[in-house]
Amino acid sequence: MNDYQLKNLERITFNPRIMAGQACIRGMRIPVSLIVNLVANGKPFEEILSEYPDLELDDIKQSLQYAALLTRETVHPFPATA
Repeated sequence: MNDYQLKNLERITFNPRIMAGQACIRGMRIPVSLIVNLVANGKPFEEILSEYPDLELDDIKQSLQYAALLTRETVHPFPATA
């Protein structure tokens, strides 16, 4: 991941004093991993927002964008075998 990609995710912050430097939402003690986990387990956005009133819909969207960047795969083709 490069700096350009992170600049487009201004809601994702890193601070060694908050959650040991984990990716968090806007400097709050809400880790991106929590949001991604909730979505991955089927929790509707509306429920997440009601359980975490400081969150906004764009926070959830950027959490998913950040996770997508982290999971980008680089394909390394294997040499042909005879």
